[in-house]
Amino acid sequence: MRLSYPTNVKIIKVPCTGRVDAVTVLKSFESGVDGVYLAGCEIGDCHFIKGNIRAKKRVVYMKELLKEVGLEPERVEMYHIATSDGPRFAQVAKEMTEKIRALGPSPVRGPEKTEEAKEVFEA
Repeated sequence: MRLSYPTNVKIIKVPCTGRVDAVTVLKSFESGVDGVYLAGCEIGDCHFIKGNIRAKKRVVYMKELLKEVGLEPERVEMYHIATSDGPRFAQVAKEMTEKIRALGPSPVRGPEKTEEAKEVFEA
């Protein structure tokens, strides 16, 4: 099954969303991304027992950190998606892209990144 999702979504595979730490996500914002979402196992279905619950707590923490530094907390989200639910993954990718597009480019970027973002957001 071939599903399409926005080309600006970059997938970074990890063994478990519980392995994603706040520093990594915050550094991604620092490097110029406009939004981050974690797509983890459904609650109660984590291969690593509680990794997805840990990830969800970290996302709540990251939202608070973003607020503290003046960014919209909606720029980071957690979704629980079954590994077999490709259509849901594609839907979430589209929803998140629309949400970030509505927020606009992240103010945490250098001038060269801002020009690149203008091209993407104007397209």
